[in-house]
Amino acid sequence: MNPTVPPKKKHHRANGFQNNYLEFRRKRLGELLRWRYEAWQRGLPPPPSTPIPVVAPDLAFIHANAKAGAAMQPAATWIGHITVLVQIAGLNILTDPVFSQRASPAQFAGPKRWTPPGLTLEQLPHIDVVLLSHNHYDHLDEPSTRHFARQAGGAPLYFVPLGLKDWMAKRRITRVVEMDWWDEHLLDNGVSVTLTPAQHWSSRTLADALRTLWGGFAVLAPDCHLYFAGDTAYSPDFSDIRRHFAGRQMPAHGGGFDLALLPIGAYEPRWFMKDQHCNPAEAAQIHLDLGAKKSLGVHWGCFQLTDEPLDQPPRDLAAARTDRGIAADDFFTLAVGQTWKIPPRSA
Repeated sequence: MNPTVPPKKKHHRANGFQNNYLEFRRKRLGELLRWRYEAWQRGLPPPPSTPIPVVAPDLAFIHANAKAGAAMQPAATWIGHITVLVQIAGLNILTDPVFSQRASPAQFAGPKRWTPPGLTLEQLPHIDVVLLSHNHYDHLDEPSTRHFARQAGGAPLYFVPLGLKDWMAKRRITRVVEMDWWDEHLLDNGVSVTLTPAQHWSSRTLADALRTLWGGFAVLAPDCHLYFAGDTAYSPDFSDIRRHFAGRQMPAHGGGFDLALLPIGAYEPRWFMKDQHCNPAEAAQIHLDLGAKKSLGVHWGCFQLTDEPLDQPPRDLAAARTDRGIAADDFFTLAVGQTWKIPPRSA
């Protein structure tokens, strides 16, 4: 064996990638038709019984914080669906920016927004870093991605899983760091970004399933340790993530993740979604597996992707917290546009 050639990683395949703990396969046509027929027969999904909460963003705080440099107050603002503006270590970070009206290859069809973005593109501060978890249309939104590449003051630095750098290059986006699971990149200010495993899959066409990687991100900064799950099912990966960072998250070093952004929506019916999307009960277990101090529920309230009503995830999360003894303020949701100030790390 040539010692200069690294051994093949178990999640790598000849034509793409796989999960660590579950060999994912795309659903067969019969399974897809069964899901849609059963949903039609039962009148699913029902409309929301309560409005999705929306508040006016605190633009004065957000923009003053963006200019505060080392004095920045760690904070997270839920823009909607999977998109969060995170302000830590003097950086403005966006997770999976989706500002389009539809999560679709075309804007005349496909899932349409129920709630507008909590901040418009024009209201955002200059974005320094974009974390892109995978290439599904409700996470990798091409118009939004192109917008930030053209923002005044220069493009952000995009972090993407393996295989997506070429997609970005074809759109003339070159400030890109492409990563495999557990790869770590150190920014000039000492903040580290690591791509972490998730149990999911990738595809943008009928012919490219699993060709690009997917994952979450751990961002370790002096004032905040952030975890962003992207899309994921429940798996042992989250215990692995806790072990991986244990040496840097000992109590003397400030403890575990200060904030985890965990998906709580798009989970019914379970027989169809369980191997790709966690439900709120499983998200609560991920919170515990990670040892996160606080978690914010995302990936709900915007696009009707599955059979549960759009306003159901927070109710199911409340029940899951009770079952697992998690305090209400340890795993919570925000209104669209709302900002939560993150207690700075003490160590």
